[in-house]
Amino acid sequence: MKVSATNATRRRAFGWWLFALVCQFGTATAWAHEVRPAIVDLHVSSDGRYQLAIRLNLEAIIADIGPEHGDTAESVNADRYDALRALPPTRLRGAFDGVQARFLADIELRTGQQVRLRPGWVDLHVPPVGDPDLARDSVVTLAGQLPPNTRALVWQWAPRLGASIVRVTGPADEDLYRAYLAPGQASQAVLREGMAVQPLDELILDYMRIGFEHIVPKGLDHILFVVGLFLFSVHWRPLLWQVTSFTLAHSVTLALGVLGLVSISPAVVEPLIALSIIYVGVENLAARRLHVWRPMVIFGFGLLHGLGFAGVLEEVGLDRSHFVAGLLAFNLGIELGQLAVILGCFLLVGLWFRNKAWYRRRIVLPGSAVVAAVGGYWFIERTLL
Repeated sequence: MKVSATNATRRRAFGWWLFALVCQFGTATAWAHEVRPAIVDLHVSSDGRYQLAIRLNLEAIIADIGPEHGDTAESVNADRYDALRALPPTRLRGAFDGVQARFLADIELRTGQQVRLRPGWVDLHVPPVGDPDLARDSVVTLAGQLPPNTRALVWQWAPRLGASIVRVTGPADEDLYRAYLAPGQASQAVLREGMAVQPLDELILDYMRIGFEHIVPKGLDHILFVVGLFLFSVHWRPLLWQVTSFTLAHSVTLALGVLGLVSISPAVVEPLIALSIIYVGVENLAARRLHVWRPMVIFGFGLLHGLGFAGVLEEVGLDRSHFVAGLLAFNLGIELGQLAVILGCFLLVGLWFRNKAWYRRRIVLPGSAVVAAVGGYWFIERTLL
């Protein structure tokens, strides 16, 4: 009897530990300030003038929160960041004055002959304070004149400033180059008279990384949706039906969204993604077996998630010379991210407890309740708050 009581106590303690863990996850995701790559638009005119428009999280730069953090809340400077986030544009520009010289020194724009250019300051646009729980994007604009006979340009900045998405256009706004660059990584030499072709293997790895990182660690709502699918059953057959349905659906709308054939406002898509999380959590509580309609419903929700993925890829941009390869690589990265979430769940609870009589009562039910609750909070936040 003592052994039985001890085991019951351990099961109860583990159940509450799991519940608290998921609660903490949900709270953290709801208040996340994601550290995202900057978007660098470099335009070169026919007369040799160039302009850099760098869209970035200015508060993270001032607070010295670098790419080693996936979320600003993880940094010891998080309080400083939050205080900056609440500043109106004029005061935030004043705070940036103290780090502007260092920021400019960390930017390296070079010619093909390794001559470093010194772009001049043009403007800093800071949006008004909006939702304090969402990062705002400021835009730094620099400009300069290329030296005579400059045929190529190379972009790079210091690793502490994080990753960058570089988009280079020519005099007629034609695409010359697009790439995702890891912190400190230099771009290819971009030829003024034509595209600098990124090797196909590098391009595939870049877009796979972007897709994977959009799930792990940045796609917290997508992670929670996949966790909900896992909780329904750790047996592979019903899980495979659900994941396959979700994958097929989001692959369709990802492609249609990137091609511009389907476009729905994020103000509509994001609340519906939250609603999909609620549905998965609630049905986990109500159903014990896979009904025929669940993969169909998940297919419908997968279409919504695909539109969310398309928005990310549209922002990054696709190299038109390898459009299909980039699209497939991004989608593959998403699938690997989803598999990583499922594998993590399996190693955390499925491997050890899936055959226990109390698995549903102690893990599936409380876990699904928290999934539904977090989805409900996000739905309210995205519609009413």
